[in-house]
Amino acid sequence: MGYLRAGLCGLGLLYASTSFAQTLPAPAEFYFDNDTRTTAPIVAIAGDDDQTHARLKQLIDRNARNADQARAQLAQALMRSGREATGRAMYAQALASLSARTPLRSTMHWNYGWDLYRGGHPEDALDQWWQALEGRLVRPSWAPPTLAIALWSADRRDEAVRWYAAAVRTEPALWSDPARYPTLLPDWTDAERATLAEVFAAWQAAPPAWP
Repeated sequence: MGYLRAGLCGLGLLYASTSFAQTLPAPAEFYFDNDTRTTAPIVAIAGDDDQTHARLKQLIDRNARNADQARAQLAQALMRSGREATGRAMYAQALASLSARTPLRSTMHWNYGWDLYRGGHPEDALDQWWQALEGRLVRPSWAPPTLAIALWSADRRDEAVRWYAAAVRTEPALWSDPARYPTLLPDWTDAERATLAEVFAAWQAAPPAWP
C-alpha cells in the first residue's frame, strides 16, 4: 500500500464518523430470497497486492466518473490494511457517486458493512447492512443472520434474537443447528460463526413468539 500513501492521504481528512444507533423495524416473517448479487465481492481488477492497488488508483485517476467498483475495491484494501479513515472516506466517495437505484449500491453497502464489522464497529456495520436492505422488495436470506450478528455484537441482544428467529422461521431445518454454519456461512470466520452460535443459544433458551 506504500504506493498509495501520497495520493490518498487527503482522503482521510474527508472522513467523519457517522456512527449512530440504527433503529430497525421488526423483522418480517420470512426471508426466502436468494440475493446473490448483493452479497457478491466487488472486483474491478483481480488481485490484492501493491501492483493491483496501484492499478486501481490509476483507473480512478483516469476515469473518475466511472470508477465506482475500483473505489470500493481499493477502499476495502485500505480498511483491511489498517487505514480505516482513508478507506471509509473512499467508500463514502464511491457511494456518493451512485444513484439510489443502481444495483451496485446494495453490493457496496454489504461489503462496506463487513469491513466495518471486522474492524470492530458493529453499529456502523448494521447501518450499512440495513441500507443494503431498506426500500427493496426482496426479503433476502442473508438478512436475518447478518443483522443478528451485528445486533448481538452491539449488545442489542433481544433484537438479535428476534432477527435470528426470522432465519429459523424461514428455514427451520437449516438454522436450528449451529453445526450447519460452516456450510451456510462459508465466508464467515470461525469467530463470527461462534458469535452467531451465541445468538442461537439465546434463541433456543427463549424463542420469541411471532408476531
